[in-house]
Amino acid sequence: MTLKNAEPGSTVKVKKLNGEGAVKRRIMDMGITKGTEIYVRKLAPLGDPIEVTVRGYELSLRKADAEMIETE
Repeated sequence: MTLKNAEPGSTVKVKKLNGEGAVKRRIMDMGITKGTEIYVRKLAPLGDPIEVTVRGYELSLRKADAEMIETE
């Protein structure tokens, strides 16, 4: 399952980060690393972006980036 598929109101744990180079580095710089818990706050009306809470701060992610984050 990826973060893109997570339901609003749920909390998921990062299992693995996919992606290459700068994209993966940018996701890690936002605080999303293996083992981090992510609370999915809400989806935009058209589904993009996804608003999440990570390590105490709110963050908006594009669906393309959320698809690279495998969760459990």
